Order: sequence, then C-alpha cells, then structure tokens
Amino acid sequence: MKKNVLTRLFIAASVIGVLLFLMTCGKKEAGQVGNGDLKAIAEQRGLTPADLIAAAKTYVPTGKHDEYVMFSSGGHSGQVLVIGVPSMRLLKVLAVFTPEPWQGWGFSKETKDILKASYVDGKELTWGDTHHPALSETNGDYDGEFLFVNDKANARAAVIDLRDFETKQILKNPLSLSDHGGTFVTPNTEYVIEGGQYAMPWTGQYAPISKYKEQYRGMVTFWKFDRKKGRIIPEESFALELPPYWQDIADAGKKVSEGWIFMNSFNVELSTGGVEKGNPPFEAGASQLDMDYLHVIDLKKAEALFKAGKTKKINGFPVLTLDVAAKEGVLFFIPEPKSPHGADVTPDGNYIVVSGKLDPHATIYNFTKIKKAIDEKNFAGKDDYGVPIIAFDTAVETQIELGLGPLHTQFDPNGYAYTSLFLESAVARWTLGGPWTEKHGKEPWTLVDKISIHYNVGHIAVAEGDNVNPDGKYLVSLNKWAIDRFTGVGPLLPQNFQLIDISNPNGNMQLLYDMPIGIGEPHYAQIIKADKLKSWDVYPEIGWDPGTQSKSKYGIQAGEERIVRRGRTVEVWMTAVRSHYTPEHVEVRKGDRVIWHITNIERAKDATHGFALPYFNINLSLEPGETQSIEFVADKAGVYPFYCSEFCSALHLEMAGYFLVKP
Repeated sequence: MKKNVLTRLFIAASVIGVLLFLMTCGKKEAGQVGNGDLKAIAEQRGLTPADLIAAAKTYVPTGKHDEYVMFSSGGHSGQVLVIGVPSMRLLKVLAVFTPEPWQGWGFSKETKDILKASYVDGKELTWGDTHHPALSETNGDYDGEFLFVNDKANARAAVIDLRDFETKQILKNPLSLSDHGGTFVTPNTEYVIEGGQYAMPWTGQYAPISKYKEQYRGMVTFWKFDRKKGRIIPEESFALELPPYWQDIADAGKKVSEGWIFMNSFNVELSTGGVEKGNPPFEAGASQLDMDYLHVIDLKKAEALFKAGKTKKINGFPVLTLDVAAKEGVLFFIPEPKSPHGADVTPDGNYIVVSGKLDPHATIYNFTKIKKAIDEKNFAGKDDYGVPIIAFDTAVETQIELGLGPLHTQFDPNGYAYTSLFLESAVARWTLGGPWTEKHGKEPWTLVDKISIHYNVGHIAVAEGDNVNPDGKYLVSLNKWAIDRFTGVGPLLPQNFQLIDISNPNGNMQLLYDMPIGIGEPHYAQIIKADKLKSWDVYPEIGWDPGTQSKSKYGIQAGEERIVRRGRTVEVWMTAVRSHYTPEHVEVRKGDRVIWHITNIERAKDATHGFALPYFNINLSLEPGETQSIEFVADKAGVYPFYCSEFCSALHLEMAGYFLVKP
C-alpha cells in the first residue's frame, strides 16, 4: 500500500513539475505547441495550473484507449450510452427500446421482431425511458459479458450481449405498465431484478382510485437469466406481489447477505393525490409520515415457493401473492427515513445504505442485525397487509449527517463511500465502518470531504463502485441541470456528466471534466474496467445472425447470390463487399412481397456496409460477416436507387443499385 501511495505521489509530482517547467519556459526552450508555447496558450485561454493538471488526467492521446468504459442510460431516447473514462468521449449509442437508423435497429426483420415482442397488446411503442443499466456479475464482480437495462415508461427489460454490443431480447412485464427499480442483478446473474414504481391494478385493468388500498398493488419481478443462452427465460421467472407503496431502487445482497434483496419504497401513506378535487398533491400526501418502508426479501425462500407451485397465475405469469409472502417469511419491512431514493449494499455485503431525500442523513442498516431479528422473530408488529415489521432501532447501525438531499451511494477500495446530495449540488465522501476502516486506520462513519458539482446531482457512478471489488479512481456525477456550464443551445439544456478524481485516499476530490449529454434524461450508469470487455472485431463467420448469435440459414458466400420468385413472393440473396452489391438490379412487380437477405462478406475490421432503400423506410448496418433480412410489399411502381449508407471505400458512391418495381 505504501509503495502504491509513493508511486502516485511521484507521478503527481512529476506531472506538476513538467507542467510548471513548460509554463515558465520560452519557445526556444520548451518548443512550440500548436501556434505557441504552453505558457502562452494557458495565458491566452485563462487556464490555471490546476486546469492543466485536470487536462493531463483526462487526455487520451490518439491511438490510445480509455482505462474504463461507462454504460449510461440514455433516458428518453430509449437507448444506452457508451462513454470512455477518463476521456469522457462518447464511443457509441446502443440501440435498445427505440429504432436507431445508423445501426439499422428496428428496420431489419430480425430487429423488428425483437421490438415487436415488447409491445403492449400489440400497440407500437416508439420511445422508452431507460433508467438503470446493470452489468452481469460473477461472484459479485462485473464480468463484462452482458448488460441489462429497463424502460421505466413501459415496464420493459432488455438483454444486451457485450460481444457485439447489440440488444438480443426485450421483455414486456405482464403485470405492470411502469417500473423504476430495475434492472439489478444477483451476484452470479441468476436473476435480473425489476421492481415496479407506481402502484396500479394488475395489468392496468380499471379500478377506481377509491379502491386504491384494496385493488392497487406494487410488484417486483425476478427474471431468470440463462447465461449460456444469453436470454431471460420467462418460464422460469416469477414475481412477488407487494403493497401499493411506491417501490423504488433495489439492490441485491452480496457475500454475507447474498440471497436477499433490499428495496426502497415511498408513499406508505397510500396517498392518492387529486389536487383538482382539493386533495393534497402527491408530493405532499406521500411525504406526511416520517418513515417509509425498506423492503427486505428472502429471494431463496421465494424461489423455493415458486418452484413448489405456491404461486398464482396473473395474466399468465406466476406471482407469489402478498399473503403467502408474509406468512412464509419472504417479505419484511423496516422503517426508513421518508422519501428514500437509494438502497446500496456495501462491498462486504453487511450494510445497506439508505438515503432519504427529505432527511440530511445516510442511514446504515446492519444485515447481521436484520437476519438475527428475522431468525428470532423479533418484530415490532405488522403493516396493514400482514407483513412483519422490524423495529428501526433493531436494524440500524448508525446515521451520518451528510447534507441536503442525499440520494445514492457508491464505494471505493479505500474504505470510503460517496453519496450524491441533490439539493446541495455536492458529492459527499465518508468512511465506512467495519474491517475496511480499521485496515486503513480511519474514524468510522465520518464525513471527511465534499465537492461541489454543477448542478442537482442524481445518481453517481464510481469505477466498479457497486460490486464486491470497487476500483475507485474516478467518479462521475450525473447532473440534471447544466445552467451556465455550456454554450447556450436554447431553453432545453443538456445534462452534465462531471468527472471527478477520487484516486487520492488522503487528499481532496478534484473536478476534472464537464461532459454535456444532449439526450435527456440519463439516469444511472455503471463503470467497468475496459480490459474486462471482450467484444468481437468481426462476427465469427460469414453469414452470422446477431439475433441468435449463430450462423444464419440465409447467410451466403460470394457466388451464391440469387433471386427466386414463388408466386407473388420474391426472395433475394445479396452480398455486400467493397465496393458493390451482387446483384445490383432487383426487379419485381407492384404488389409483390419482397424478402431480401443481405450478407456482408468482408472479414476486415471496421469494414461495415449500409443498405439504404428510399420510400420503403429501410436502412441497415451490416458489420463484417453479418446477415440481415428485410420484408416489405412493393406497393408502388417506380425506380428506387439503393446505396451503401456507410462510407466504406474510395468508391463508396459507386456502391449502389436499382430496385425496379414494374406497374
């Protein structure tokens, strides 16, 4: 440890020394940098030595790669953002819940089918609200194999394969129309957790608001994940019925608490709003009491009951009902400060950190105490739905006053926790208790530092900061407001992702970089070590189907191209290679059903081809080796030039052809 600290101090001193040397040298001594020396540039732009150090910490020279990759929700775009850290460069936007033309997502038959599978009663959905991306884990540590994300607006969950960074599956929750507390994974990704948000009658059926207590319900769904298949298996998944408290963020236990799930809730008041009728608005009605309920769920016991057939089918989906969950010891409640918005399990698994938006404290619960109370049936009573309640003082370890509007907490390897403070526009650093703090000789449960951010932070992401082996080093503050941070772009401003250096365990945090996010409203992110990602450079074989991650029966090699007519159906097998399609002419009759398979037969890295067909609303992205299909009716006679929409070679403009539709 001492060696690491000394190394860091030496590097920092070296960087500062070089910068100071360059700033004080003339052109002849330091050489020219662009149109002047570093000192002149710094003076011209009003840069301080601290600015230059921050720039040096974030700059990734051409040809070099970022140490970390951040996966962030894309908010209302329905997509996922891939960002390099520390450069804070946007590397890619992953298409998930909404069509994305560059990647051909939602335009090929294969991707249309994935999207259609998640429509509500067949009704097309053209937007999503991605909230909580979750990386797959092995033994509580990110493994870089899969990514999951939820759509709060429509209660959907998606599976993304990180071999090719493409969405493979989208599932619509059959019980609810919205979710928030998803997606989170268990330590070995056995289950993907999707918690609800706004209580409602099952499946969205009508029930008067006057029957809220009796007929409205919350839920949490446990989607069974098959790593070998790379798919969620609905037949092996189940849900747990919850009271109509508005459930929020969930986190899976780890190490000593593995097998347990912790989930916030708010509105235990059962407020139903209705300002138009003179009732208190939800914001006031749901904040009257001092405490809400932390949900503590025994997942192993719930799974055993599901496998034993103790569930009830609701809309064709197995649900462990509230009375069974309460009776069988699956569900327990613990009072928590009102309006909580974070439930974060520490790396050792023994503490759960809860922050109430309207309470200046972080409340730390001790799992060992919780488990002892459950084993001894030491309950303070039951709620109106028969769920046992563990007394607050029985379960709590301590409370730490952090500041105004605490929300979410992440961790580093040095015994520190970091909590976002929404109202204060700051991030707090504080010490954990237990072996970590003892090891580093620090006072436990103590606020040690704060850093101002700009402005109104929601979630924060520390490098690998919510698994069993956090890396620390960097923290990204996901800020809701930008105000004066960027050039004016009209009344609708970007969000602001701010990169913060937390690498010095004995020094202050340092703000390094502001990154405008022109997609609203990104919500949560996870940061993984880049070398854990093992993505493919090209698909394994020519004729690869990314949807099944196997050889497509429609994939072909050069020389196998053909056009086949069967009655009023015309089927085309085409290849794409620099710089032409084969065939270049496809002729059909008006009214024909066209099935068109295109295979990119390239094997060179980054040799991607596109396929754009006007009028018929088609654009595909064909990575090396990939096969995609399109289906449509040639409903209008005419001549339609098709072309490669991905600049692929010097003769890119010549990579074209004609689709001819006879009257």
